[in-house]
Amino acid sequence: MSRTSFNELLEAGAHFGHLRRKWNPAMAPYIFAEKNGIHIIDLNKTVVKAEEAANALKQIARSGKKILFVATKKQAKEIVSEKIKAINMPYVTERWPGGMLTNFATIRKAVRKMGQLEKMETDGTFANVSKRERLMFSRERAKLETQFGSIADLTRLPSAIFIVDISKEHIAVAEAKRLNIPTFAIVDTNSNPNDVDYAIPANDDASTSISYIIDVMAKAIAEGLSDRKVDKETQTEEKEATSSKEHAEELAEAVKGKFSKDETEESKGPGKRPRTNPAFAKKKK
Repeated sequence: MSRTSFNELLEAGAHFGHLRRKWNPAMAPYIFAEKNGIHIIDLNKTVVKAEEAANALKQIARSGKKILFVATKKQAKEIVSEKIKAINMPYVTERWPGGMLTNFATIRKAVRKMGQLEKMETDGTFANVSKRERLMFSRERAKLETQFGSIADLTRLPSAIFIVDISKEHIAVAEAKRLNIPTFAIVDTNSNPNDVDYAIPANDDASTSISYIIDVMAKAIAEGLSDRKVDKETQTEEKEATSSKEHAEELAEAVKGKFSKDETEESKGPGKRPRTNPAFAKKKK
């Protein structure tokens, strides 16, 4: 069963594109018609592309890898932060920091510094510094929290990146392409769908359209995480069952060996005398 439907996309306003004069010719296969100078997106193709993207994201999440969401435009900030935070995935909703992917080591240093400042605040270190220094540290921590708080758990490069509006986030797209990181995106009629690996043709300006598509992707990722949990439990059960079976086999072998030894001793006969040493017998005589 498809995760999206034509009617739901229509109600969300996902079919509205940009003005004809702003269109990108590469989006021609996904444009259904033109009405009052505005391109209308073919939602039948949107359903197919959204399903492909959701399935791919589900598999990535099932493998235990991280997916980075990028949405710095005003309409998408709160939507992404709310829905993606719920599934424990990293996201960027403030200004994209240049080198976020290509210079990831430097970004990690900033995140570690943020953690150190948080620790200083909780362990009482701030009490031993001057008021001015305390104020400086607090401001720096707040700034780092705003920029990198949502990616604090991202200890390595993400395995995929989901973008809202690739025209606005062109630097993020370029960095991901340079590092061969799979890219997923909502692509409007003014953008080039060939710039990303999984393009979902839809309105990337309306909050209702963004919310609907992000919700579909978030649910797919949640399914992948749930499947991963089930897989781990199954593996644990199988491991325990295998261990129990091996233990039972070892016990059976030990018992079998004991019975074999007892049978060998019984076959010697209880009334048999031990053989007499001939030298001792001759001396006695």
